[in-house]
Amino acid sequence: MKTFARALCGAVSMIAVTAAAPALAEPKAEVLHYWTSGGEAKAVQALQEAFAARGGEWVDAPVAGGGGDAQAAVLRARVLAGDPPAAVQIKGPNIQEWAEAGALGDLTAVATAQDWDKVLPEAIQNIVKYEGKYVAVPVNVHRVDWIWANPEVLAKVGAEVPTTWEEFNETADKLQAAGIIPLAHGGQPWQDATVFETVVLGIGGTDFYRKALVELDMDALGSDTMIAVFDQMRKMRGYVDPDFPGRDWNLATAMVMRGEAAMQIMGDWAKGEFAAAGKVPGVDYVCASTPSDNGYLLNSDSFAMFNVSGDDNVEGQAVLAELILGTEFQETFNLFKGSIPARTDVPRAEFDDCAIKSMDDMVAAAEGGTLLGSMAHEIAQAGAVRGAFIDVATAHFNSDMSSQDAVDQLVKAIKLAQ
Repeated sequence: MKTFARALCGAVSMIAVTAAAPALAEPKAEVLHYWTSGGEAKAVQALQEAFAARGGEWVDAPVAGGGGDAQAAVLRARVLAGDPPAAVQIKGPNIQEWAEAGALGDLTAVATAQDWDKVLPEAIQNIVKYEGKYVAVPVNVHRVDWIWANPEVLAKVGAEVPTTWEEFNETADKLQAAGIIPLAHGGQPWQDATVFETVVLGIGGTDFYRKALVELDMDALGSDTMIAVFDQMRKMRGYVDPDFPGRDWNLATAMVMRGEAAMQIMGDWAKGEFAAAGKVPGVDYVCASTPSDNGYLLNSDSFAMFNVSGDDNVEGQAVLAELILGTEFQETFNLFKGSIPARTDVPRAEFDDCAIKSMDDMVAAAEGGTLLGSMAHEIAQAGAVRGAFIDVATAHFNSDMSSQDAVDQLVKAIKLAQ
């Protein structure tokens, strides 16, 4: 990604502007994002309305595809053509790489005026800063390691949401015996990787997750613990229905809502789907962390502000940045999206029990050193390394590959990707 990003940015006329520069023009912003499903679409609409209320012209540029891989291709093409959008939904190491390539503006003036350093956890600041300067705006915090369950379906086999992987397997076996799909899943590589990293966290624990998926320790990647991870993944493959290939994640969530499946492992953007359908947490569905040693897998959406020309675009970026991290929008957006605010001082009164649990668990994980970036969702890894993890995880999930062969391939793939 780094080399390609530099090449792309070389094709663009780099204009010395900052997103916070004063301008007299009416604010305008073309926004490239991949929030296209029910709860996500409502969240985007809230930002559009807030931007319009400030006199802004919003140019919507959605790219369907859930995990953002399709959008990344569109972004590269746009930058190569010398026509980057003003604001782009982007996250994790990708922010740092685009900043290193000189493609992003400087949001320091807005950040200083709004005291971002005082309201953002250090872990979030590290994601959206480059060389000490803000180059992106965090919208939210998602927890990835969630189980979403239909309590009525679980009750049919006398079960509750499992708290260990052994319990998960026992419950899934009972559900299958009763003719119920245990796990709603979409057969897309990023979804396979989402399940994979929660299993890594649960089987290996936070220290193992950090060594294997963050630090890329070869001993950890080639260990017996990683073999046990793939053993569990083989079991997970047996708990999904035959029609899972190619299914979008929100359609898998709908299976749980309709009672066609008992559980789904997915980040808390799934909660936005339940909310959009009028479902009530604790009644129509249950949320619980996937089994682990109190780990928390972090995903955070941000908008990076790309270098653009024109006072209207520059002003639009400044207005967007101010709105995105304002307390009002942080509350409104995250209530729709199913996530929690990136800033820590947003009132909790309107948030449901799942969100409050997420807030509490994130604080506890940060204090305990178990707050970890998601590999599958481009916080811990991006580019070729993330791709190597996903390729092996999905190849194993969709074949009869042995756990030992999967581990051997993983070690080889990560070595080549670095």
